[in-house]
Amino acid sequence: MKKQAVLVPEKIIENRILLIRGKKVMLDRDLADLYRVSTKVLNQAVRRNIYRFPPDFMFTLNEKEFSILRSQIVTSSWGGQRYLPYAFTEQGVAMLSSVLNSRQAIMVNIQIMRTFTKLRQIMLTHRDLQRKIEEIILRQETKFKTYDEQIQYIFKVINEILNPVVPEPPKKKYGFLADREN
Repeated sequence: MKKQAVLVPEKIIENRILLIRGKKVMLDRDLADLYRVSTKVLNQAVRRNIYRFPPDFMFTLNEKEFSILRSQIVTSSWGGQRYLPYAFTEQGVAMLSSVLNSRQAIMVNIQIMRTFTKLRQIMLTHRDLQRKIEEIILRQETKFKTYDEQIQYIFKVINEILNPVVPEPPKKKYGFLADREN
């Protein structure tokens, strides 16, 4: 009997994206779980096509990174792993779709790519907001007598950025105007 492809909720994907070595990555075991294959099968497919995964697409965690990850997970599902996990960057995850050619892998890859894109947009918005606040503070720094005034001003600016005042468009006049010369 064939397995049905299953959509994975976006929140589950977001929770499995980690920041390691300054890069957003997903671990081999999490990807295998999403693709509904064993980690062993995923890693075998990767090793058979290792030339498709340069270091900026995939890397192996070192002992320190692995032990930090293990300590952050309260209920360990790591079991008795004998190897250090692979971490796949966004490009590496995209490459996995060419290595794992199943309907489930394709559907999950599409969802993962959308999630990475969404996270990138959120980060850009965050950076943009941070830059605007810093610019405003630098311009207004001498006007504040206390730290509290500066904080109140920052909140005011954030509120203005998040809720900009949009002027109402001029109202259209309906009907027609007749010339009254009588």
